[in-house]
Amino acid sequence: MSRNGNKKPVGFATHIIAGGIAGGCEALVCQPLDTIKVRMQLSKSGRAPGTKARGFLATGAFIVKRETPLALYKGLGAVLSGIVPKMAIRFASFEAYKDLLADKTTGKTSTGNIFIAGLGAGVTEAVAVVTPMEVVKIRLQAQQHSLADPLEAPRYRNAGHAVYTIIREEGVATLYRGVSLTALRQATNQGANFTAYQEIKKFAHKVQPDLKELPSYQHMIIGLISGAMGPFSNAPIDTIKTRLQKASAVPGQSAFQRIYAIAADMWRQEGVKSFYKGITPRVLRVAPGQAIVFAVYERVSRVIETIKPRVNEDDGYSE
Repeated sequence: MSRNGNKKPVGFATHIIAGGIAGGCEALVCQPLDTIKVRMQLSKSGRAPGTKARGFLATGAFIVKRETPLALYKGLGAVLSGIVPKMAIRFASFEAYKDLLADKTTGKTSTGNIFIAGLGAGVTEAVAVVTPMEVVKIRLQAQQHSLADPLEAPRYRNAGHAVYTIIREEGVATLYRGVSLTALRQATNQGANFTAYQEIKKFAHKVQPDLKELPSYQHMIIGLISGAMGPFSNAPIDTIKTRLQKASAVPGQSAFQRIYAIAADMWRQEGVKSFYKGITPRVLRVAPGQAIVFAVYERVSRVIETIKPRVNEDDGYSE
């Protein structure tokens, strides 16, 4: 992230380490909420007249009762295996786009260009990492088998087996199913996320001019607020994307036709509310997740920047 004063921007290695640690912490804390969100989005409950769709708490309780609490962490391997490159790409590409769009005279980036840099970072991470990672994660999360019953064998044993099976049976292109929707979702997420974070952080520094660095709890609060903005703006995109990535391809049907068919079926069978299925666990997962990511990222980056000069001096190198 951008720093105050005349500090040099952090290097790519810092983005990898700080982003990876931050993403790992986020995944471990928030994965159960993501699993509940995916199950709610895939659920057809509430279609019959006079019935209600299963809610957030009821979905979580149903998973735990039928499949044990460990089922809430289905797909965690896929998330953890992709979280380091995802976060490294997110922060590194955002800083690169932000610097590219900065005013050549002042070196500052306007709010509008920060939003564009966030859009670019979201598209970059979606194409490079997020889409294949989410296809695998959703396939694993969608398996409704009991982990307590060894005789009930799952279709995919783990993330690696899921990748192998998907490529063997459906082709490599399947890992990029829904890439346009994922890119659109990630772009709007990160555009709103980074813009809100930077602006609120700037305001926090203005009202606390004596603070050189904001404390971690303030980074968490700012991350919580900025992280909640994306899900509300693009919930329909995320729900359609989830159903698209779960479904098998229909021969002769283009990606746009599949997206249209899924959206039309949701509208016809389940109504407008179906586009916002899973919004509660998604906000509860994304907002605290961003709070964790930004707080951990800022702290780890600060530690690395503090240690780096001492290491270089010991080795006889200068900054």
